[in-house]
Amino acid sequence: MLDAKSQGTPAAGFRQSLKAITRLIDRMATPILPTLLVALLGSATINVPAAHADDSVAAGSGQPDAEGIRFFESKIRPVLIESCYDCHSEDEQESDLRVDTLEGMLTGGLAGASVVPGKPKSSLMLTAILYHDSDLRMPPDEKLSDSQIADVTRWIEMGAPHPDSANVKPIKRRGDIDIELGRKHWAFQPPVKVDPPRVAAASTADSGSGSQSDRSRNPIDAFILSRLEKEGLQRVAAADKATLIRRATFDLIGLPPTPAEIEAFIADDSPDAFRHVVDRLLASPHYGERWGRHWLDIARYADSNGLDENVAHGNAWRYRDYVVNALNNDKPYDEFVVEQLAGDLLDSGTDVALKNERLIATGYLVLGPKVLAEPDQAKMEMDIIDEQLDTIGRSIMGLTIGCARCHTHKFDPISHHDYYGLAGIFKSTHTMDSYKTVAKWHETAIETPEDVARREAHEQRVAAQQKLIAERVADATAKLDPAPAAETKPEEVEKLFPAETLTALKELRDELKKIQDAAPEMPMAMGVVEGTVADTSVHLRGSHLTLGDVVPRRFPEVLADDNQSPLPAEQSGRLEFARWLTSGTHPLTARVMVNRIWRGHFGKGIVTTVDNFGVQGNAPSHPELLDWLAVRFVEEGWSIKAMHRMIMLSETYQTSSTFDAHNNDVDPGNQFYWRYNLRRLEAEAIRDGLLAVSGTLDRTTGGNIMQYKTREYIFNHTSEDKSEYVTSRRSIYVPVIRNHLYDMFQLFDYTDASVLTGDRNTSTIAPQALFMMNSELIDELTFAIADRLLQIDTDLPTRINRLYLESYGRPASPEELSSATAFLSQFQTMVAKRSDKMDPQRLAWQAFCQSVVSSNEFVYLR
Repeated sequence: MLDAKSQGTPAAGFRQSLKAITRLIDRMATPILPTLLVALLGSATINVPAAHADDSVAAGSGQPDAEGIRFFESKIRPVLIESCYDCHSEDEQESDLRVDTLEGMLTGGLAGASVVPGKPKSSLMLTAILYHDSDLRMPPDEKLSDSQIADVTRWIEMGAPHPDSANVKPIKRRGDIDIELGRKHWAFQPPVKVDPPRVAAASTADSGSGSQSDRSRNPIDAFILSRLEKEGLQRVAAADKATLIRRATFDLIGLPPTPAEIEAFIADDSPDAFRHVVDRLLASPHYGERWGRHWLDIARYADSNGLDENVAHGNAWRYRDYVVNALNNDKPYDEFVVEQLAGDLLDSGTDVALKNERLIATGYLVLGPKVLAEPDQAKMEMDIIDEQLDTIGRSIMGLTIGCARCHTHKFDPISHHDYYGLAGIFKSTHTMDSYKTVAKWHETAIETPEDVARREAHEQRVAAQQKLIAERVADATAKLDPAPAAETKPEEVEKLFPAETLTALKELRDELKKIQDAAPEMPMAMGVVEGTVADTSVHLRGSHLTLGDVVPRRFPEVLADDNQSPLPAEQSGRLEFARWLTSGTHPLTARVMVNRIWRGHFGKGIVTTVDNFGVQGNAPSHPELLDWLAVRFVEEGWSIKAMHRMIMLSETYQTSSTFDAHNNDVDPGNQFYWRYNLRRLEAEAIRDGLLAVSGTLDRTTGGNIMQYKTREYIFNHTSEDKSEYVTSRRSIYVPVIRNHLYDMFQLFDYTDASVLTGDRNTSTIAPQALFMMNSELIDELTFAIADRLLQIDTDLPTRINRLYLESYGRPASPEELSSATAFLSQFQTMVAKRSDKMDPQRLAWQAFCQSVVSSNEFVYLR
């Protein structure tokens, strides 16, 4: 290849020229002989790659004539030799691509087939030489001439005639998928509910916390203990009741238990004591706030767009409240999924509230970040569809479907065509009202009958005022003498009115403006509706500039029946897709969700890669348990609360976090659950726990506290920063501003709101400790704790014990009482000596409270 890089010196140019000439001589025998044979015999049989469901390559023209071969030899091969062979031939194949053979061009490289005979628009070679794709420009240093590009285009249109056609046999293309082999992956096989195993060994866990002493009564324990026995492990003792209620309360509502709740549980000696605790917590309105946050992590919830145009998602909070309420009401998970994917397509009858709830649910498809100033509107549309598919794939199916946008999935049996079969469903969905800069996502009116009545009443007031103004103008016009000419403009006519008439009109119009400005704001929600229904072409390399076959809207072959029914021609297929996912027979949907619930209670999933059940994901540590839970989940009506109850009433959940040296030697990662893992609280639980202990927590549920209106610009180089995080509301209600996240959330490993995150990281870094020691928030809250304790009319030990109960879920030990008493006394003495303007007792208690809530015991569950 003679290019700009080789022209730096005469010697380099000579070497490259010599190399190109040598190659041409080497290849001359091959092209000349077929050409002569074609001229003599008139035709030759061409064997091109066989058609395949995952092909980007179409069939060729069948029989090239002599003219076609001559065209290739005179117009195309010289261009390939001069501009392409240096990097894409026998000696070197950048990106695994060869263009010195027909087979190489048809097979293609890492990016896919280079030439699709008869289809220039589907041929990556043409995309590359046209420089349409900024990431694929060949030759890289200098574009071919217009005439050369025209020749390549014509050659492909002719069917890509080539001397090698007779020698090219059907080939297996990159990305071909063996569906039957793919279906053997464990996650793509339907879950099977086997009988729980019988366990011979005795449990070391006692039943003092209210757990079942007969392990067979909770199948989870049978599966776990069976594996422990197999590995030679012994489960440690059960957690004490104080530890257990703190663990359960944070797990289910994200707040610490109150002293009264702790004392009541400890005093309850009944076998169902812990069951009563679990039921009480599941019935709390704060349960939905806690577990709603888990779902919002994987729904990539945010109150702003982020990326280039960080504008406000002013109505995103409605989706957040939908999630909270759905979980509080134990909405079956299958309904929960269907509403978010296709709520607008469900028949809600005359139930306006249900209809609006389902419209709000589809906000799930709109919440992702978007490049709203993308000049290429077709690219923006496909980027948004890709983001939707990636979110649905990983959140609901545990599959990285988005990897198949540019090519067949490298690891999972998901083809390029599978991807665009799904993409057609969402291309047929109306997500955006406009792709013109700045693009606008769709919002749907969610009016109630009362809202409609208010709007209509306002419209009537406006109309009445406009009628009054028109009557006054008409009356004044009629009194003019002489009458104005018919062609006189209205504003010119009014200039002829008497001063008192003009004054009256001004007053009427001012009143009209006041009425118009007082228009009631109708509720809107981010969401989707049906769009123009159409199937989508395969985008070679993921680019809309190079299109392959049109793929009927459908589901991935490896997961669907061999004979899929076609999706309705008049609808996108979202509803059918949602129902397919939640049919109860889909191998992934129930598994993925029960694994997420398990992860929420144990800090890790049975499948630790909670967002990836594909070939590159981790295998389940207890596959039979996972399947048993998945089938049970469906059998119990997809009840999330029932799954919580099943897990939390197991001895496995109620085990202590006690260390055991032997077990640790055998299973240092606690893969088999011989103890409960210590877990640090998430950022929200730390903040909410501090607010609760300080007595300043505002437990109001739902609603919006963000200062921005829909599509208003948020903090950037040209706009005012109105982000407000000073609130005593629970953390789930704190605005999630992409590109400008609340500092405390960032510090304690909050999710990246631009992508779904089903498994947050937990870091331990110095700034976390410094925040607890020095931040204004901690100062304010620990003063509030101190003030509240000092207001209690009781003795010092009682106050100290109350602080420990509220913070750690247990009373202070005798040693802690002694140390705390000494600290408070010495601190007060020190402050009194230094200043007579400060309250020594208040400062001493604030310092003591800060030391308590800054400790590991406050921020960890054990």
